Amino acid sequence: MESLTYLSLFSGIGGLDLGLDRAGWHCAGQVELDEFCRSVLTRHWPEVPKHDDVRTAIDWWTARPRPAVRLVAGGFPCQPFSTAGLRRGTGDPRWGWPWFRNVVRAVRPHYVLVENVAALLDDADAFGWMLGDLAEDGFDADWTVLSACAVGAPHTRERLFVLAHANRLNGPPGLGAWQWPPAVPPRDVRAGAWLHPIDGLMEAERRSGRVADGLPDELEPARVKGLGNAVVPAVGEFIGRLITAHSRSGAPA
Repeated sequence: MESLTYLSLFSGIGGLDLGLDRAGWHCAGQVELDEFCRSVLTRHWPEVPKHDDVRTAIDWWTARPRPAVRLVAGGFPCQPFSTAGLRRGTGDPRWGWPWFRNVVRAVRPHYVLVENVAALLDDADAFGWMLGDLAEDGFDADWTVLSACAVGAPHTRERLFVLAHANRLNGPPGLGAWQWPPAVPPRDVRAGAWLHPIDGLMEAERRSGRVADGLPDELEPARVKGLGNAVVPAVGEFIGRLITAHSRSGAPA
């Protein structure tokens, strides 16, 4: 059986990648447009090849020998569907599924994992477009909405995950059938691990012109944006383990 290798698109700061790594997967490449996010990826995945634009990723990927990719994973921009935006859907220039699909068709993985805001489900044109493309390319898909609080975070952060598998494989991974555990109570020890009572230190650092993590103040907006867009790694790990189990359950390679 092939190794559990994935190609990461719209990688951000690598939240989904970190979760997949923890589930036993190996990152073969990362594609991210934002320069600050790429600097974070370079720090934590220094050995992984990187590219800056999904729209030209095929040329980059095929320019040299690459490993076989079993999974293509990522979350294209959510602004066309987010309730905080104008919700222009497929008419928004940031509608990134067509770019994502082009890479999938070039790489021909066994699995495709797409992350986005739950509001994408409300856009029948966009969601139908994506499912139709996956079906045309030989994939069956399950989907569900997962929350960060289910893995211990003290916030909801609902995200849609679409997991598609090549229809030549033995049955679906079963994402849509998950019985996700209930939200963690606010005083649960797991939720407490997310809390950082260091307000005084943060304020002292800001007065000195730096923030507590060592970033200059001018980079703090980029950091906040990167964190805000990131997938909670524990959710990525859970999905990664589901795919791993499916790939080892007798599904043909």
